[in-house]
Amino acid sequence: MAKSAKSAQTATSSTAPGFLDRFFEISSRGSTVRQEIRGGVVAFVTMAYIVVLNPLILGGSPDVSGASLDIAQLTAATGLAAGLTTILFGVVARLPFGLAAGLGINSFLAVSVVQDVTWPEAMGLVVINGVIIVILGATGIRTAIFNAVPHALKVAIAVGIGLFIAFIGLVNSGFVTRTAAGPPVQLGQDGSLSSLPTLVFVFALILTGILVVRNVPGSILIGIAVAAVVSIIIQSFAKLGTVDDPNDPDPFGWNLTVPEIPQNIVALPDFSLVGAFDLVGSFQNIGALAATMLVFTLVFTNFFDAMGAMTGLARTAGLQNEDGTFPRVRGAFVVEGLGAVFGGAASASSNTVFVDSAAGIVEGARTGLAACVTGALFLLSMFFSPLIAVIPMEAGAPALVVVGAMMVTGIREIDLSDFRTSLPVFLTMVTMPLTYSVANGIGAGFISWTVIHALTGRAREVHWLLWIVSAGFVLYFVRGPLSAVLGVM
Repeated sequence: MAKSAKSAQTATSSTAPGFLDRFFEISSRGSTVRQEIRGGVVAFVTMAYIVVLNPLILGGSPDVSGASLDIAQLTAATGLAAGLTTILFGVVARLPFGLAAGLGINSFLAVSVVQDVTWPEAMGLVVINGVIIVILGATGIRTAIFNAVPHALKVAIAVGIGLFIAFIGLVNSGFVTRTAAGPPVQLGQDGSLSSLPTLVFVFALILTGILVVRNVPGSILIGIAVAAVVSIIIQSFAKLGTVDDPNDPDPFGWNLTVPEIPQNIVALPDFSLVGAFDLVGSFQNIGALAATMLVFTLVFTNFFDAMGAMTGLARTAGLQNEDGTFPRVRGAFVVEGLGAVFGGAASASSNTVFVDSAAGIVEGARTGLAACVTGALFLLSMFFSPLIAVIPMEAGAPALVVVGAMMVTGIREIDLSDFRTSLPVFLTMVTMPLTYSVANGIGAGFISWTVIHALTGRAREVHWLLWIVSAGFVLYFVRGPLSAVLGVM
């Protein structure tokens, strides 16, 4: 009897890894459970800043009625929506992509949308946007558009995203800053690297680069951890503030969070914002046409930001097929749309695929198990938000630069000898970082590709869907003047 029980226990323990391996296709993708866990952890660490940043963006903007969202409640909502969406994505799409509140959409909501509607109404628009994206994904329309994109543009999207996330890392670390006059950006805070936090970034970037060259396992995670410890030590002596502190800004301080060990490491999450959305209020208050224009903008941004991010991440993971698609592409599109629904329903803004999760892929993540690990850590983050806030931007930003440098190597696959190809490819790549938008880069590439080919005798080579999408992007780019002419905004 004891022997039988022992045999059953052994069988159970041996079949569990086998089930994980078969379900997530771990071995067939050249990975291991340990590798997936490590990749999932690294992806979370590089994305964890959104748990801090998203509440600051959304909570710092009062709506048309003067009401603001609570920071603590936003922190809980951000972790909850990101965790549930990422786990669902890992189980359904089985890809190593992390999803969280998209920076483009949350900024659009905070800067523009809530000037005309209330926060519940704005989140209702996000939910409607998500439902539309789910329908486009489930019906195969989104996949058809994806397949209509030429190979050169798909590669350019991946390269552009690499440049974009590298630029995000350089800006978030203070290595590159805006100027009040003269050129748009400059090196450091005053044209030189004169702040300790930025020097921490430089140190971590060099350290991580060396570890990557030496093929040290967990190199990116090690770089982040070492940089975080160094940051805490520096702060204990220097007592720096933050650059954007509303009361006492420190131009040579940390970019977002001060790396100090908090008094309370654990805090219970407050879910009061979950379900606080209004689906019809905006249509009643500002009119159907104005509300529809806002939804149109959200859909375009969400749709193409995610499509571009998935293209780049799949390529980085080596999961892209010859036609540019990747495994379970339709399921991935549907779940990403559900992420927008979850995010809006939780008042955390639309959840979308994060290009930052490329750091986990570089660490070896190849399957949805890594996404499940990342999602589980997001759920845990709801309870450990004070501890997450310890990691400064300067410690996580080097991972983005390193990953960006890896992604741009794909440009060697593009034949740039034909200017019909090279100009749209160039516009796609440079527009993303310069406008801080993946969607803008894709739009610039699509429109220029279509127009140039049509006017140089190659109109038949342009897929009819690309014509339609390009026309949609034209409307997207002129939505400001169009709204003014129609008198809706």
